[in-house]
Amino acid sequence: MNSKNLTTTILLAMLFGGILGGILNLFFMEISFVKDFLVGDVFHVIGKIFINLLKMLVVPLVFVSLVCGVAALGDIKKLGRLGGKALLFYLGTTALAITLALSLAVIVAPGEGFNLSSTTDQEFTAKESPSIAETIINLIPNNPIEAMAEGQMLPLIVFSILFGIAIVMAGESGRRIEQQFNDYNAIIMQIVMIVIMFAPIGVFCLIAKTFALQGFEVFKPLMSYFMVVVAALLIHALVSYSILIKLLSGLNVWRFFKKMRGVQIFAFSTASSNATIPINIENAENKLGVDNSVASFTIPLGATINMDGTAIMQGVATVFIANVYGIDLGLVDYLLVILTATLASVGTAGVPGVGLIMLAMVLNQVGLPVEGIALIIGVDRLLDMMRTAVNVTGDAAATVIIAKSEGNLDRNVYNN
Repeated sequence: MNSKNLTTTILLAMLFGGILGGILNLFFMEISFVKDFLVGDVFHVIGKIFINLLKMLVVPLVFVSLVCGVAALGDIKKLGRLGGKALLFYLGTTALAITLALSLAVIVAPGEGFNLSSTTDQEFTAKESPSIAETIINLIPNNPIEAMAEGQMLPLIVFSILFGIAIVMAGESGRRIEQQFNDYNAIIMQIVMIVIMFAPIGVFCLIAKTFALQGFEVFKPLMSYFMVVVAALLIHALVSYSILIKLLSGLNVWRFFKKMRGVQIFAFSTASSNATIPINIENAENKLGVDNSVASFTIPLGATINMDGTAIMQGVATVFIANVYGIDLGLVDYLLVILTATLASVGTAGVPGVGLIMLAMVLNQVGLPVEGIALIIGVDRLLDMMRTAVNVTGDAAATVIIAKSEGNLDRNVYNN
């Protein structure tokens, strides 16, 4: 199956899964066979197996692709330039994203007149976020094997970069190891292609389960919040990235988004930036013309620290919760939200439930009740899918911009 047919098939799987899930939620969820067996067992098991297959590939793919990418650079100074550009782009776009979200939320004012008695009784307890000192210390794994086993992405990235640098410095011995890693990389990408063949089935079950359990009723009391987040996500993805790509690289924006369609659909269906890493790297190299030495470095890094979609959710949620509780926020508060969310995008990378942990940090910073997060949990699953699509688009945008600046982008492939 070629990539165009696969994209179409996944899109159809999402559509039919959503329709089936919605029908089950409306008419059949009272039937134990449907609720417990079809949704709770069949859809859940198949969807979970598909996600686990993707997650299975993340650690070996990140490690091998980063080692290959760093070794292929052959220049430690160039690695420093790549890292600096990537970090600047990711933090800059995160700050831009939350500024856009806050501006839109202040104009629309979601949450005004919200009736707390009509909301869920769910409670939210925020996990403790790591301190700045702890974050810096944890960048260096005391056991790289443990970091791999636990999927700790930032320590894994640091170790992979050091391993790649050592290969460059090791001379002839390093070149022999580099060739082995290139072979490993080819094998892992082949496994990726095997797993992706099952994507339509996995996506169908994931979407069907989500809509069967959530339905559409959950969106009614939160429609203003939901629509503002969606609008901000679309503006940032389609306008902000388009301007940045055009200004910083001069590349054709329409071709970029056309070639990103399959990756975005995949990210939406899985709601996991990490699970989308292999698809994004393959797309960047084969469709966008980015050299492996850049794509294998910027995309895993972006999947770990690029939180544009999450930042948008935090900006709108902050205004929404403030309005619900009747708390006025001033200019200083909004600036604190921007600064906290931007820095937290690195500090909380790789922490489970990262979006809600970052939001808890932001709410604490401006004195808003953290329990307000319980109000938006009901619609967070679908928004999580949307913001993941925005995050992976940002990773790819940074990759083509940086590759163009470094002379590592094949324009013939990009324009084909």
